[in-house]
Amino acid sequence: MPARSPNISPRKAPRQRRSTQLVADILEAAIRVLEREGAARFTMARVAEKAGVSVGSLYQYFPNKEAILFQLQTQEWRETTAMLEKILTTPGSPLPERLRKAIRAFFQSECEEARMRVALEDAAPLYREAPETRAHRKKGRAFMLRVMAQALPRATAKEQAFAGDVIATTMSAVGKRVSEENRTRAEVDAFADAIAGMLCAFLAGFDGTARRA
Repeated sequence: MPARSPNISPRKAPRQRRSTQLVADILEAAIRVLEREGAARFTMARVAEKAGVSVGSLYQYFPNKEAILFQLQTQEWRETTAMLEKILTTPGSPLPERLRKAIRAFFQSECEEARMRVALEDAAPLYREAPETRAHRKKGRAFMLRVMAQALPRATAKEQAFAGDVIATTMSAVGKRVSEENRTRAEVDAFADAIAGMLCAFLAGFDGTARRA
C-alpha cells in the first residue's frame, strides 16, 4: 500500500489583523529556521522558538511541519509565477527580449534565495505527491501553455505543450546549477542571455514566428 500523503492544508485562514500578523511571523521564522537548519532539522518546536510563540499557536493554523514547508513553497511558486507572467505577457515587446528578461530575473532570483530554495527542494519529498502540489504543477503548465500559444500561434497544441516543457525544464535546471555556483551578477546575466538565445532559436524552429517576433 503506498504511503499516505500528509495533510498539508492549513487548519484555518487568519481573519483578523492580529492573527494575520501571527501567521506572517510564523512563516518568517520558518524561513530563518529552514535556511539555518535545513529541511532535515526543521521542526515545529524550532519554528515556534524562533517566532517567539508557543507550539500550540502554530498548531492553530498548521497541522504539521509539512504544511508550513508547503506554505513556504507555495509562496515561492506564486512569486516566481507572477514575476514571469508579468514579463512574458507584456504586450508590444518582442519575444526574444521578453524571454531574455524573464530568464535574467529568474536566474537572479534563484541566486538570491539559493539557501532557501535548496532547503525547500530537500523538503519536497514530504509533499511532492500531495493533491495541492499536483494542482500547483497544473497551474504552472497552464501558464506556460498560454505563453506558448502567443509565441507559437501556428504550432499545434501538442507542439506548444512540448515547447513549454522544454523551456520550463531548461530554466529550472540551469537556474539551479547557476545558483549553486559563486558567480557574479554579470556572469549570471551572461548565462541567462545565452540560454535565452538558444531557446529563441529552438522556438523559431517550429514555424518561424518567434524569429520574426
